[in-house]
Amino acid sequence: MKFVKFILSLIAAVGLTYFLSRPMGATPALGQLFSPFEGFWQNGEAKLALPPTHLKLNGVKDEVDVVFDDNRVPHIFAKNDNDLYFAQGYLVARDRLWQMEFYILAASGRLSEIVGERALELDRYNRRIGMANAAKKVYENGRKNAIFNDVLNSYAAGVNAYIKQLKYKDLPVEYKIIGYKPEEWSPYKTILMMMNMRNVLNGGSDDYRMSNILAKYGIDVVNDLYPDYPTNESPIIPEGTKWDFTPLPVPPVPTEIAAKASSDALAFDRAAFRIPSPSPEIGSNNWAVGGEKSATGLPILENDPHLQLTLPSIWYQMQLCTPTMNVYGACLPGAPGVVIGFNKDVAWGVTNVGSDVMDFYQIKFKDKTKKEYWYNGAWKPTTMRVEEFVIKGKKESLKDTVYSTHHGPIVYNVASEKNYGKNALVGHAMRWVANEAEGTDLMAFYYLNRAKNYDDYRKALTYYIAPAQNFIFASNQNDIAITPNGKLPLKWKEQGKFIMDGSNPAHDWQGWIPADQNPIVKNPVRGFVSSANQFSTDPTYPYYLGWKFAPSERAIRINERLTKMEKATVDSLRLMQNDNFNVEARRVLPLLMTILNTDSSNKANSAYQVLAKWNLKNDPTEIGATIYERWVRELRFAIWNDEFSPQGDKSPMLYPARDRTWVMIEKQPTAKWFDNITTKDKQETMQDIIKNSFKATIDSLRAKLGPMNATTWAWTNVKSTDINHLGRLSGFGRQDIPNGGGAGIVNATTEQNGPSWRMIVQLDKGWPKAYGLYPGGQSGNPSSPFYDNMIDKWAKGELNELFFMKSKDEKSSKVLATMKISKK
Repeated sequence: MKFVKFILSLIAAVGLTYFLSRPMGATPALGQLFSPFEGFWQNGEAKLALPPTHLKLNGVKDEVDVVFDDNRVPHIFAKNDNDLYFAQGYLVARDRLWQMEFYILAASGRLSEIVGERALELDRYNRRIGMANAAKKVYENGRKNAIFNDVLNSYAAGVNAYIKQLKYKDLPVEYKIIGYKPEEWSPYKTILMMMNMRNVLNGGSDDYRMSNILAKYGIDVVNDLYPDYPTNESPIIPEGTKWDFTPLPVPPVPTEIAAKASSDALAFDRAAFRIPSPSPEIGSNNWAVGGEKSATGLPILENDPHLQLTLPSIWYQMQLCTPTMNVYGACLPGAPGVVIGFNKDVAWGVTNVGSDVMDFYQIKFKDKTKKEYWYNGAWKPTTMRVEEFVIKGKKESLKDTVYSTHHGPIVYNVASEKNYGKNALVGHAMRWVANEAEGTDLMAFYYLNRAKNYDDYRKALTYYIAPAQNFIFASNQNDIAITPNGKLPLKWKEQGKFIMDGSNPAHDWQGWIPADQNPIVKNPVRGFVSSANQFSTDPTYPYYLGWKFAPSERAIRINERLTKMEKATVDSLRLMQNDNFNVEARRVLPLLMTILNTDSSNKANSAYQVLAKWNLKNDPTEIGATIYERWVRELRFAIWNDEFSPQGDKSPMLYPARDRTWVMIEKQPTAKWFDNITTKDKQETMQDIIKNSFKATIDSLRAKLGPMNATTWAWTNVKSTDINHLGRLSGFGRQDIPNGGGAGIVNATTEQNGPSWRMIVQLDKGWPKAYGLYPGGQSGNPSSPFYDNMIDKWAKGELNELFFMKSKDEKSSKVLATMKISKK
């Protein structure tokens, strides 16, 4: 009997071991994951976790010195470029390998391979818009540049040198939890990384939503409610700037554009068209004051790019030094060089331009084979590629055929016999600047890293393609400048505001704005340059860049403060980064309160009294900010949602801009749009909507938060900023981070977006002083003390002084550890 029990126990143990050692569908092998010898326990990290003092690696040509400072930022000193980028690739992978691979799996439409079917729809979309396909072409073209090729190959070799050392116990914990292993890195994957950023910054379109509005309400309503330029604006290039070039002829507006779009731009399954709207939270601030406005007599430059906040952090700090270069700043994990930073002589930064560079064309196929489409009076052949998806937990892969026209890939297509006859098929082709095949963007940063003056800055920008960025610049020669720079299509006015006719050559992009005619200003009379994603220029600029840019409130506030500022210092600019003043509330709240005042019962309302005394700042403890922000959201919903619902099942639309809403309240109090068409028995007035939306706001806040008090109604607690794990793994993020700000505030911190890197550089004839941090840490390991160690300082609006070393032998209390990398 004992023998039988022994055998049964042995069988059970073997079975359990077998079960735990193998993945089950999308679930990883739990035995390895929980093993104390190689599972997640091995990812614990000691408080200091010092790196090894000496590494011997295949791939370096000469000895490389690395100094780690007290924030575990690597300062790399190499004798040549190849060793520098090899070491950069190795060290970034050491801290951020999982993050790097996650980005490229997303961009290439391969997340289903590691997380299963739940990612399939996203993967199909990313494959169809063509990021992986475009990245291959970009790399093939770019590798013809010898420097580009050497830099990418050296970086990839460094990443792979790290990957080759890894055993299961050494893998980042995300690999163990999700159940997969890292692949070899390649230069192509670095281009995929850059494609991912192109998508984040320029991967949205409102063509479909605007076409729905045009079809329902007509061109007059569109022109009225969706103007091409706001009433309140403070453009990046100062108003009145003279354009010192002879512009190319601008293509004429086709006469049939409005009628064509209105009649059949909607000949497709509305529910299938899910192109995301451009995200207003994706933006940034940057500014530079000239020597005449600074306390030092030389420029000071600031940059804080606003992106979705994640852990691991989007950015990675490094110093890169060779005999011909010494640069410090923020890098993108997976890409060589410094993207935002400074050297001894210059500093630079970027914000997103947000011009309209993704357009959709309605295509008529000859038949259901989709082999031909109608263009310019004849049938033209399509091209075809088959995408195969490997899905974790599934035995069989899935295949998807993607057809392309000369415009670009067909993202969505459905039958439309009603419009085009039996067996007809309609598709929607996408033209997107991100799919342009040039591969030189990284060269722009290569040359910026080595720039010494304004001319070097201008040369570097000639290599940059997409997405267009507002490149700000300052030098210790007392030059400041800013230019919305990138490859921008030559369009007729409002081209791409609606879905276009894919059969008409007049609707094609008509070429490109010459790079030397992109708008720019150098050393303006006002003594500063700045951007906050607003319109690039005033309407005198001869080219059309788009009809919709970020709301102007951040830009107005920045420019107001810089205009008044004298003897600027690093600290005065740091305080500006954290400015919480609400320009929009200054504009609209007095009028809203005047209307509330007509009802005597409001004056006794405690919420009304708080709002009446509010200092117009979205500071963390302000209850007034909570009431205002939620009221504005409720008010816009009450005005527009019955006619222009973005969530409409059949024809989603777009609310008119906030600026247009305030103009209507200020100047058109009897506009028909105030009436709620869903209430058949009465007609609402502007006063009704304002009063009712205020009441609804307070009722909603009380229902959610309880009676008004200083804690639960404080803006920081209602807004509740979270920094989640990139892969949404529970427990690896930080929630409820205390801070103020908001979407239209200079401190543009929202629920999940905000300043992803704050930097201020004070130029000097000798050695610059720089300050910066991001909301996270250098390490990608959730157990590391350097995973999120900068978040608390970031939330308080503080900055770290950046340790910019003159040489590898510099002595400082900031030095945490040193490392040598040499040949095996």
